[in-house]
Amino acid sequence: MAIKFKAQARKNPQDLNLPEKYYAAAIADGSVDMDSLAEQISYQCTVTESDCYAVLLSLERNIIDALKQGRIVKLGRLGNFQVGISSEGRDSELELDASAITKSRILFRPGKRLRRLLNDLSFRKAS
Repeated sequence: MAIKFKAQARKNPQDLNLPEKYYAAAIADGSVDMDSLAEQISYQCTVTESDCYAVLLSLERNIIDALKQGRIVKLGRLGNFQVGISSEGRDSELELDASAITKSRILFRPGKRLRRLLNDLSFRKAS
């Protein structure tokens, strides 16, 4: 199995006068939702599909609650979630307050097995 990609033209953000260059962009090949995950997990163990779904929903709620509190969520071998922020620069520490924050995002740092997956991927250009 190979990950499909397409060519995507992009301008150089540092010099918009330069000609565009083409970069590879991964193409998603469908998705897997909570229902599908719950069903798959139920076939792989003795837990029912509805129990798996309930656990996945609870996991999502608990991750959200922990992130709202500024905590790092460590999911063992799966990896870690954490809130990250970007801000405008200020001339002094005293001038820096919450109004300087321009963007927040959720960071995910994959565990070892997921990172190793990246070494085993193959790619093919979509036709």
